[in-house]
Amino acid sequence: MKKYLAEMIGTAVLVLMGCGSAIFAGIGLGTTGYGVSTLGVAMAFGLSVVAMAYTIGGISGCHINPAITLGVWANGRMKGDEAVKYMIFQVIGAFIGSAILYALVHTGNEVGATVFNDTTTNGANSFADGNLAPAFIAEFVFTFVFVLTVLGTTDSKQGAGNLAGLAIGLCLVLVHIACIPITGTSVNPARSIAPAVFAAIDGNSVPLSQLWLFIVAPCLGALASSGVWNMISSKK
Repeated sequence: MKKYLAEMIGTAVLVLMGCGSAIFAGIGLGTTGYGVSTLGVAMAFGLSVVAMAYTIGGISGCHINPAITLGVWANGRMKGDEAVKYMIFQVIGAFIGSAILYALVHTGNEVGATVFNDTTTNGANSFADGNLAPAFIAEFVFTFVFVLTVLGTTDSKQGAGNLAGLAIGLCLVLVHIACIPITGTSVNPARSIAPAVFAAIDGNSVPLSQLWLFIVAPCLGALASSGVWNMISSKK
């Protein structure tokens, strides 16, 4: 149970810090607030992973992402029932993080409330009309790269050892820098599910209607990365 609770806490922190940076100090605020630019939001997500990797990595492996768990399972490193429980607690953690942000936004912060209702900066993922194909390709490819990095750096025989958490976090920063303009960057179904639900509660149904893409594309990307890693890491 400790592993699942660790995954719940880690995912909550990821959503709280990553999406929180976009909501309260993100690119949507411009000159009216504490804009930190795309790089700042990317760093928030990446540093959240680094912090949690060295906090709960020894307990659960710090997946905090159903796509990573799916890739690890497909790679034969964990059992199916354990993977399902990981994913359930990751989604629960994402809802905890989003609930905290929702409470902060709706307690008198008018600037935050305005940004929270903007699909480009409220933490929910979405794509513009006519950009279905680019969005799907981006989420698939960038999840592939991210999960491949995770599988490679944590490989028991040729991984990065204690530097794995840093490498994974920096990879997530790179992924966000490239992908934020396209979809806001998901590469993590749990991170997309909770903010989309809270956006719908606020009357913005776009993220929820597009949520399927941010579940399907990352999962397919994770499975592809597992297959590729099995191929290039094989001693045969």
